[in-house]
Amino acid sequence: MLGLPLVGSSLAQMALHVTDTVMVGWYGLVPLAAVVLGASSFFIVFVVGSGFAKAVMPMVAAALGRGDEAEVRRDTRMGLWLSIGYGIVVIPVFWWSGPILLALGQNAEVSAIAQDYMRIVGFGMVPALAVTVLQSYLSALHRTQVVLWVTLAAVGLNIAVNWALIFGNWGLPEMGARGAAFATISTQLLSLVVLCIYAWALPELRRFRLFQRFWRPDWPAMRQVWRLGLPIGLTGLAEGGLFQASALMMGWIGTVELAAHGIALEVAALTFMLHVGLSSAATIRIARFDGQGDRVALRQAAGVAVAISFGVAALSVALFLAVPERIVALFLDLRKPESAGILAYGAALLVLAALFQLADGMQVMALGLLRGVQDTRVPMWLAAVSYWLIGIPASYVLAFPLGYGGQGLWLGLVVGLFCAAGSLMWRFWRLVR
Repeated sequence: MLGLPLVGSSLAQMALHVTDTVMVGWYGLVPLAAVVLGASSFFIVFVVGSGFAKAVMPMVAAALGRGDEAEVRRDTRMGLWLSIGYGIVVIPVFWWSGPILLALGQNAEVSAIAQDYMRIVGFGMVPALAVTVLQSYLSALHRTQVVLWVTLAAVGLNIAVNWALIFGNWGLPEMGARGAAFATISTQLLSLVVLCIYAWALPELRRFRLFQRFWRPDWPAMRQVWRLGLPIGLTGLAEGGLFQASALMMGWIGTVELAAHGIALEVAALTFMLHVGLSSAATIRIARFDGQGDRVALRQAAGVAVAISFGVAALSVALFLAVPERIVALFLDLRKPESAGILAYGAALLVLAALFQLADGMQVMALGLLRGVQDTRVPMWLAAVSYWLIGIPASYVLAFPLGYGGQGLWLGLVVGLFCAAGSLMWRFWRLVR
Protein backbone atom coordinates (compact mmCIF):
# COMPACT_ATOMS: atom_id res chain seq x y z
CA MET A 1 0.00 0.00 0.00
CA LEU A 2 2.97 2.30 0.48
CA GLY A 3 3.95 2.04 -3.18
CA LEU A 4 0.61 2.75 -4.86
CA PRO A 5 0.19 6.39 -3.73
CA LEU A 6 3.86 7.05 -4.55
CA VAL A 7 3.40 5.58 -8.02
CA GLY A 8 0.28 7.70 -8.43
CA SER A 9 1.98 10.88 -7.28
CA SER A 10 4.96 10.20 -9.57
CA LEU A 11 2.60 9.76 -12.51
CA ALA A 12 0.74 12.92 -11.55
CA GLN A 13 4.03 14.81 -11.29
CA MET A 14 4.96 13.62 -14.76
CA ALA A 15 1.48 14.59 -15.97
CA LEU A 16 2.39 18.21 -15.24
CA HIS A 17 5.10 18.04 -17.90
CA VAL A 18 3.00 15.95 -20.28
CA THR A 19 0.14 18.45 -20.21
CA ASP A 20 2.58 21.25 -21.02
CA THR A 21 3.95 19.29 -23.98
CA VAL A 22 0.50 18.28 -25.26
CA MET A 23 -1.04 21.74 -24.98
CA VAL A 24 1.95 23.59 -26.44
CA GLY A 25 2.06 20.93 -29.19
CA TRP A 26 -1.50 21.96 -30.09
CA TYR A 27 -0.32 25.58 -30.22
CA GLY A 28 2.56 25.17 -32.69
CA LEU A 29 5.70 23.33 -33.81
CA VAL A 30 8.33 25.96 -32.92
CA PRO A 31 6.90 26.67 -29.43
CA LEU A 32 6.77 22.90 -28.85
CA ALA A 33 10.44 22.50 -29.73
CA ALA A 34 11.28 25.46 -27.47
CA VAL A 35 9.36 24.04 -24.52
CA VAL A 36 11.01 20.64 -25.07
CA LEU A 37 14.41 22.34 -24.79
CA GLY A 38 13.39 24.64 -21.94
CA ALA A 39 11.66 22.00 -19.84
CA SER A 40 14.49 19.50 -20.27
CA SER A 41 17.03 22.19 -19.33
CA PHE A 42 14.98 23.11 -16.24
CA PHE A 43 14.87 19.45 -15.28
CA ILE A 44 18.66 19.09 -15.56
CA VAL A 45 19.21 21.97 -13.12
CA PHE A 46 16.34 20.81 -10.91
CA VAL A 47 17.57 17.24 -10.61
CA VAL A 48 20.91 18.33 -9.12
CA GLY A 49 19.19 20.32 -6.38
CA SER A 50 16.61 17.58 -5.79
CA GLY A 51 19.39 15.36 -4.48
CA PHE A 52 19.07 17.09 -1.10
CA ALA A 53 15.32 16.47 -1.11
CA LYS A 54 15.75 12.82 -2.03
CA ALA A 55 18.34 12.39 0.71
CA VAL A 56 15.70 13.41 3.26
CA MET A 57 13.58 10.34 2.49
CA PRO A 58 16.01 7.56 3.56
CA MET A 59 17.42 9.70 6.40
CA VAL A 60 13.96 10.29 7.90
CA ALA A 61 12.93 6.65 7.40
CA ALA A 62 16.12 5.38 9.04
CA ALA A 63 15.72 7.84 11.94
CA LEU A 64 12.18 6.57 12.50
CA GLY A 65 13.51 3.01 12.45
CA ARG A 66 15.86 4.01 15.30
CA GLY A 67 13.10 5.92 17.10
CA ASP A 68 14.97 9.26 16.82
CA GLU A 69 12.27 11.90 16.18
CA ALA A 70 14.64 14.83 16.74
CA GLU A 71 16.76 13.63 13.83
CA VAL A 72 13.64 13.58 11.62
CA ARG A 73 13.15 17.30 12.20
CA ARG A 74 16.84 18.20 11.84
CA ASP A 75 17.36 16.38 8.55
CA THR A 76 14.19 17.75 6.94
CA ARG A 77 14.92 21.35 7.93
CA MET A 78 18.43 21.26 6.55
CA GLY A 79 17.12 19.63 3.38
CA LEU A 80 14.87 22.66 3.00
CA TRP A 81 17.76 25.03 3.72
CA LEU A 82 20.01 23.47 1.09
CA SER A 83 17.22 23.26 -1.50
CA ILE A 84 16.20 26.91 -1.07
CA GLY A 85 19.82 28.09 -1.27
CA TYR A 86 20.43 26.09 -4.43
CA GLY A 87 17.25 27.39 -6.06
CA ILE A 88 18.37 30.99 -5.54
CA VAL A 89 21.92 30.42 -6.81
CA VAL A 90 20.85 28.91 -10.16
CA ILE A 91 18.41 31.66 -11.25
CA PRO A 92 21.08 33.38 -13.46
CA VAL A 93 21.47 30.16 -15.48
CA PHE A 94 17.85 30.46 -16.59
CA TRP A 95 18.00 34.21 -17.15
CA TRP A 96 20.84 33.91 -19.67
CA SER A 97 19.80 30.56 -21.16
CA GLY A 98 19.38 31.91 -24.71
CA PRO A 99 23.10 32.47 -25.41
CA ILE A 100 23.86 29.09 -23.85
CA LEU A 101 21.45 27.31 -26.20
CA LEU A 102 22.83 29.19 -29.22
CA ALA A 103 26.36 28.19 -28.23
CA LEU A 104 25.16 24.57 -28.14
CA GLY A 105 24.06 24.82 -31.78
CA GLN A 106 20.31 25.26 -31.38
CA ASN A 107 18.02 27.13 -33.79
CA ALA A 108 17.90 30.90 -33.08
CA GLU A 109 14.09 31.19 -33.08
CA VAL A 110 13.69 28.12 -30.85
CA SER A 111 16.39 29.41 -28.48
CA ALA A 112 14.70 32.81 -28.12
CA ILE A 113 11.34 31.27 -27.19
CA ALA A 114 13.04 28.77 -24.89
CA GLN A 115 14.78 31.64 -23.07
CA ASP A 116 11.44 33.43 -22.54
CA TYR A 117 10.06 30.20 -21.08
CA MET A 118 13.08 29.52 -18.86
CA ARG A 119 13.30 33.06 -17.47
CA ILE A 120 9.85 32.53 -16.00
CA VAL A 121 10.15 28.93 -14.78
CA GLY A 122 13.55 29.66 -13.25
CA PHE A 123 11.84 31.56 -10.44
CA GLY A 124 9.87 28.41 -9.70
CA MET A 125 12.99 26.44 -8.78
CA VAL A 126 12.80 27.30 -5.05
CA PRO A 127 9.15 26.24 -4.57
CA ALA A 128 9.68 23.16 -6.77
CA LEU A 129 12.59 21.95 -4.63
CA ALA A 130 10.85 22.81 -1.35
CA VAL A 131 7.83 20.79 -2.49
CA THR A 132 10.12 17.84 -3.21
CA VAL A 133 11.63 18.01 0.28
CA LEU A 134 8.19 18.03 1.90
CA GLN A 135 7.05 15.16 -0.32
CA SER A 136 10.08 13.12 0.81
CA TYR A 137 9.44 13.98 4.47
CA LEU A 138 5.76 13.06 4.32
CA SER A 139 6.39 9.90 2.30
CA ALA A 140 8.96 8.66 4.82
CA LEU A 141 6.29 9.20 7.49
CA HIS A 142 3.91 7.08 5.35
CA ARG A 143 1.77 10.15 4.62
CA THR A 144 1.72 9.31 0.92
CA GLN A 145 -1.98 9.95 0.30
CA VAL A 146 -1.64 13.71 0.75
CA VAL A 147 1.34 13.74 -1.62
CA LEU A 148 -0.83 12.06 -4.25
CA TRP A 149 -3.88 14.32 -3.84
CA VAL A 150 -1.87 17.54 -3.81
CA THR A 151 -0.08 16.53 -7.00
CA LEU A 152 -3.37 15.61 -8.70
CA ALA A 153 -4.80 19.00 -7.75
CA ALA A 154 -1.72 20.65 -9.21
CA VAL A 155 -2.30 18.83 -12.52
CA GLY A 156 -5.84 20.19 -12.69
CA LEU A 157 -4.66 23.73 -12.00
CA ASN A 158 -1.88 23.37 -14.58
CA ILE A 159 -4.34 22.33 -17.30
CA ALA A 160 -6.69 25.22 -16.51
CA VAL A 161 -3.97 27.89 -16.48
CA ASN A 162 -2.37 26.43 -19.62
CA TRP A 163 -5.73 26.63 -21.41
CA ALA A 164 -6.16 30.23 -20.35
CA LEU A 165 -2.66 31.58 -21.00
CA ILE A 166 -1.25 29.50 -23.87
CA PHE A 167 -4.25 30.11 -26.15
CA GLY A 168 -5.63 33.35 -24.66
CA ASN A 169 -8.93 31.93 -23.45
CA TRP A 170 -11.31 33.41 -20.84
CA GLY A 171 -10.32 36.95 -21.81
CA LEU A 172 -6.66 36.50 -20.88
CA PRO A 173 -3.72 37.30 -23.20
CA GLU A 174 -2.42 34.67 -25.62
CA MET A 175 1.11 33.92 -24.34
CA GLY A 176 2.12 30.63 -26.01
CA ALA A 177 5.14 29.04 -24.35
CA ARG A 178 5.30 31.80 -21.71
CA GLY A 179 1.77 30.88 -20.66
CA ALA A 180 2.92 27.31 -19.99
CA ALA A 181 5.72 28.71 -17.83
CA PHE A 182 3.32 30.78 -15.71
CA ALA A 183 1.09 27.72 -15.30
CA THR A 184 4.06 25.73 -14.01
CA ILE A 185 4.91 28.33 -11.36
CA SER A 186 1.27 28.52 -10.27
CA THR A 187 1.14 24.78 -9.61
CA GLN A 188 4.44 24.83 -7.72
CA LEU A 189 3.33 27.63 -5.40
CA LEU A 190 -0.04 26.01 -4.72
CA SER A 191 1.58 22.68 -3.90
CA LEU A 192 4.08 24.33 -1.54
CA VAL A 193 1.42 26.24 0.40
CA VAL A 194 -0.81 23.18 0.84
CA LEU A 195 2.01 20.87 1.93
CA CYS A 196 3.39 23.42 4.40
CA ILE A 197 -0.02 23.84 5.99
CA TYR A 198 -0.50 20.07 6.18
CA ALA A 199 2.94 19.43 7.71
CA TRP A 200 2.45 22.22 10.25
CA ALA A 201 -1.22 21.78 11.20
CA LEU A 202 -1.88 18.02 11.21
CA PRO A 203 -2.09 16.95 14.89
CA GLU A 204 -0.19 13.69 14.29
CA LEU A 205 2.76 15.60 12.83
CA ARG A 206 2.95 18.48 15.31
CA ARG A 207 5.29 16.54 17.58
CA PHE A 208 8.05 16.90 14.99
CA ARG A 209 7.85 20.75 15.22
CA LEU A 210 9.18 21.02 11.68
CA PHE A 211 8.98 24.81 11.27
CA GLN A 212 9.74 25.83 14.86
CA ARG A 213 12.85 28.08 14.86
CA PHE A 214 13.28 27.25 11.19
CA TRP A 215 15.79 30.10 10.77
CA ARG A 216 18.35 28.42 13.07
CA PRO A 217 21.09 26.49 11.22
CA ASP A 218 22.01 22.95 12.24
CA TRP A 219 25.46 22.44 10.77
CA PRO A 220 25.97 18.74 11.65
CA ALA A 221 22.61 17.82 10.09
CA MET A 222 23.35 20.03 7.08
CA ARG A 223 26.65 18.21 6.51
CA GLN A 224 24.85 14.87 6.64
CA VAL A 225 22.22 15.94 4.10
CA TRP A 226 24.94 17.43 1.90
CA ARG A 227 27.06 14.26 2.12
CA LEU A 228 24.20 12.01 1.07
CA GLY A 229 22.32 14.42 -1.20
CA LEU A 230 25.07 15.83 -3.42
CA PRO A 231 25.97 12.42 -4.93
CA ILE A 232 22.24 11.76 -5.49
CA GLY A 233 21.94 15.06 -7.35
CA LEU A 234 25.05 14.40 -9.43
CA THR A 235 23.78 10.91 -10.26
CA GLY A 236 20.57 12.50 -11.50
CA LEU A 237 22.66 14.98 -13.48
CA ALA A 238 24.53 12.12 -15.13
CA GLU A 239 21.28 10.45 -16.18
CA GLY A 240 19.50 13.68 -17.07
CA GLY A 241 22.58 14.82 -18.97
CA LEU A 242 22.33 11.73 -21.13
CA PHE A 243 18.81 12.68 -22.22
CA GLN A 244 19.58 16.39 -22.47
CA ALA A 245 22.55 15.61 -24.70
CA SER A 246 20.24 13.49 -26.83
CA ALA A 247 17.82 16.45 -27.15
CA LEU A 248 20.66 18.76 -28.18
CA MET A 249 21.96 16.29 -30.75
CA MET A 250 18.44 15.74 -32.07
CA GLY A 251 18.20 19.52 -32.47
CA TRP A 252 21.18 19.30 -34.84
CA ILE A 253 19.19 16.90 -37.02
CA GLY A 254 16.06 19.06 -37.36
CA THR A 255 13.11 20.79 -35.71
CA VAL A 256 10.59 18.09 -36.66
CA GLU A 257 12.90 15.41 -35.31
CA LEU A 258 13.40 17.37 -32.07
CA ALA A 259 9.65 17.76 -31.57
CA ALA A 260 9.12 14.01 -32.17
CA HIS A 261 11.99 13.21 -29.83
CA GLY A 262 10.39 15.34 -27.11
CA ILE A 263 7.05 13.57 -27.45
CA ALA A 264 8.62 10.10 -27.40
CA LEU A 265 10.66 11.02 -24.33
CA GLU A 266 7.56 12.33 -22.56
CA VAL A 267 5.79 9.02 -23.14
CA ALA A 268 8.80 6.99 -22.03
CA ALA A 269 9.18 9.24 -18.99
CA LEU A 270 5.53 8.69 -18.09
CA THR A 271 6.05 4.94 -17.76
CA PHE A 272 9.40 5.60 -16.07
CA MET A 273 7.56 7.43 -13.30
CA LEU A 274 5.90 4.14 -12.36
CA HIS A 275 9.37 2.88 -11.51
CA VAL A 276 10.24 6.10 -9.71
CA GLY A 277 7.27 5.64 -7.39
CA LEU A 278 8.18 1.99 -6.76
CA SER A 279 11.80 3.00 -6.21
CA SER A 280 10.78 5.61 -3.61
CA ALA A 281 8.68 3.03 -1.78
CA ALA A 282 11.63 0.64 -1.85
CA THR A 283 13.92 3.36 -0.45
CA ILE A 284 11.58 3.93 2.50
CA ARG A 285 11.21 0.22 3.29
CA ILE A 286 14.91 -0.56 2.91
CA ALA A 287 15.91 2.46 5.03
CA ARG A 288 13.43 1.50 7.77
CA PHE A 289 14.76 -2.09 7.91
CA ASP A 290 18.33 -0.77 7.77
CA GLY A 291 17.61 1.53 10.74
CA GLN A 292 16.17 -1.46 12.63
CA GLY A 293 19.12 -3.67 11.70
CA ASP A 294 16.87 -6.33 10.08
CA ARG A 295 18.96 -7.52 7.12
CA VAL A 296 16.75 -10.51 6.27
CA ALA A 297 13.64 -8.33 5.85
CA LEU A 298 15.76 -5.83 3.92
CA ARG A 299 16.76 -8.42 1.32
CA GLN A 300 13.24 -9.78 1.03
CA ALA A 301 11.80 -6.29 0.47
CA ALA A 302 14.43 -5.62 -2.19
CA GLY A 303 13.56 -8.83 -4.06
CA VAL A 304 9.85 -8.01 -4.10
CA ALA A 305 10.52 -4.46 -5.35
CA VAL A 306 12.71 -5.70 -8.22
CA ALA A 307 10.11 -8.28 -9.27
CA ILE A 308 7.30 -5.71 -9.35
CA SER A 309 9.42 -3.27 -11.34
CA PHE A 310 10.25 -5.99 -13.86
CA GLY A 311 6.55 -6.75 -14.36
CA VAL A 312 5.70 -3.08 -14.92
CA ALA A 313 8.50 -2.81 -17.50
CA ALA A 314 7.13 -5.80 -19.42
CA LEU A 315 3.68 -4.19 -19.63
CA SER A 316 5.22 -0.92 -20.88
CA VAL A 317 7.12 -2.74 -23.63
CA ALA A 318 3.92 -4.41 -24.83
CA LEU A 319 2.07 -1.08 -24.92
CA PHE A 320 4.81 0.76 -26.86
CA LEU A 321 5.05 -1.98 -29.47
CA ALA A 322 1.28 -2.35 -29.90
CA VAL A 323 0.05 1.21 -30.57
CA PRO A 324 2.95 3.69 -31.03
CA GLU A 325 1.14 5.88 -33.58
CA ARG A 326 -1.96 6.27 -31.44
CA ILE A 327 0.14 7.30 -28.45
CA VAL A 328 2.10 9.96 -30.35
CA ALA A 329 -1.08 11.29 -31.98
CA LEU A 330 -2.39 12.31 -28.55
CA PHE A 331 0.28 15.05 -28.46
CA LEU A 332 -0.52 16.60 -31.84
CA ASP A 333 -3.13 18.57 -33.73
CA LEU A 334 -3.28 16.28 -36.78
CA ARG A 335 -4.89 19.03 -38.88
CA LYS A 336 -1.58 20.89 -39.03
CA PRO A 337 0.68 20.00 -41.98
CA GLU A 338 3.82 19.42 -39.91
CA SER A 339 2.07 16.88 -37.66
CA ALA A 340 2.35 14.00 -40.16
CA GLY A 341 6.16 14.09 -40.09
CA ILE A 342 6.27 14.35 -36.31
CA LEU A 343 3.81 11.44 -35.98
CA ALA A 344 5.80 9.08 -38.21
CA TYR A 345 9.16 9.93 -36.64
CA GLY A 346 7.81 9.86 -33.09
CA ALA A 347 6.20 6.44 -33.58
CA ALA A 348 9.51 5.00 -34.82
CA LEU A 349 11.31 6.41 -31.77
CA LEU A 350 8.66 5.02 -29.43
CA VAL A 351 9.30 1.52 -30.76
CA LEU A 352 12.96 2.00 -29.85
CA ALA A 353 11.94 3.33 -26.43
CA ALA A 354 10.46 -0.10 -25.73
CA LEU A 355 14.00 -1.50 -25.81
CA PHE A 356 15.17 0.45 -22.77
CA GLN A 357 12.08 0.11 -20.56
CA LEU A 358 13.55 -2.83 -18.65
CA ALA A 359 16.97 -1.20 -18.25
CA ASP A 360 15.50 2.16 -17.24
CA GLY A 361 13.27 0.55 -14.62
CA MET A 362 16.08 -1.57 -13.20
CA GLN A 363 18.56 1.28 -12.91
CA VAL A 364 16.17 3.58 -11.03
CA MET A 365 15.11 0.70 -8.76
CA ALA A 366 18.76 -0.09 -8.03
CA LEU A 367 19.37 3.57 -7.15
CA GLY A 368 16.38 3.53 -4.79
CA LEU A 369 17.65 0.39 -3.05
CA LEU A 370 21.13 1.83 -2.67
CA ARG A 371 19.76 5.07 -1.21
CA GLY A 372 17.89 3.00 1.32
CA VAL A 373 21.21 1.81 2.73
CA GLN A 374 22.61 5.37 2.29
CA ASP A 375 25.11 4.32 -0.38
CA THR A 376 25.27 7.16 -2.90
CA ARG A 377 28.89 7.96 -3.70
CA VAL A 378 29.91 4.81 -5.61
CA PRO A 379 26.57 4.70 -7.50
CA MET A 380 27.28 8.27 -8.62
CA TRP A 381 30.49 7.13 -10.32
CA LEU A 382 28.89 4.03 -11.82
CA ALA A 383 26.11 6.17 -13.31
CA ALA A 384 28.55 8.79 -14.62
CA VAL A 385 30.63 6.18 -16.44
CA SER A 386 27.56 4.42 -17.87
CA TYR A 387 25.87 7.58 -19.15
CA TRP A 388 28.69 9.97 -20.04
CA LEU A 389 31.55 7.69 -21.06
CA ILE A 390 29.43 5.00 -22.71
CA GLY A 391 25.87 6.24 -23.45
CA ILE A 392 26.55 9.70 -24.92
CA PRO A 393 29.50 8.63 -27.12
CA ALA A 394 27.49 5.63 -28.35
CA SER A 395 24.57 7.91 -29.27
CA TYR A 396 26.82 10.34 -31.15
CA VAL A 397 28.68 7.63 -33.08
CA LEU A 398 25.52 5.77 -34.06
CA ALA A 399 23.67 8.95 -35.03
CA PHE A 400 26.32 10.81 -37.03
CA PRO A 401 29.51 8.95 -38.08
CA LEU A 402 27.57 5.71 -38.71
CA GLY A 403 24.64 7.64 -40.21
CA TYR A 404 21.70 6.14 -38.32
CA GLY A 405 20.32 9.56 -37.36
CA GLY A 406 17.74 9.83 -34.61
CA GLN A 407 17.22 6.07 -34.40
CA GLY A 408 20.94 5.55 -33.81
CA LEU A 409 20.88 8.27 -31.18
CA TRP A 410 18.18 6.37 -29.27
CA LEU A 411 20.06 3.08 -29.58
CA GLY A 412 22.94 4.80 -27.80
CA LEU A 413 20.57 5.63 -24.95
CA VAL A 414 19.75 1.92 -24.69
CA VAL A 415 23.44 1.05 -24.37
CA GLY A 416 24.03 3.56 -21.57
CA LEU A 417 20.95 2.52 -19.60
CA PHE A 418 21.78 -1.19 -19.75
CA CYS A 419 25.30 -0.50 -18.47
CA ALA A 420 23.89 1.54 -15.57
CA ALA A 421 21.25 -1.07 -14.70
CA GLY A 422 23.73 -3.93 -14.60
CA SER A 423 26.43 -2.17 -12.58
CA LEU A 424 24.06 -0.61 -10.02
CA MET A 425 22.16 -3.84 -9.36
CA TRP A 426 25.48 -5.64 -8.92
CA ARG A 427 26.56 -2.99 -6.42
CA PHE A 428 23.43 -3.34 -4.26
CA TRP A 429 23.34 -7.12 -4.02
CA ARG A 430 27.06 -7.21 -3.35
CA LEU A 431 26.55 -4.85 -0.41
CA VAL A 432 23.61 -6.63 1.20
CA ARG A 433 25.06 -10.13 0.81
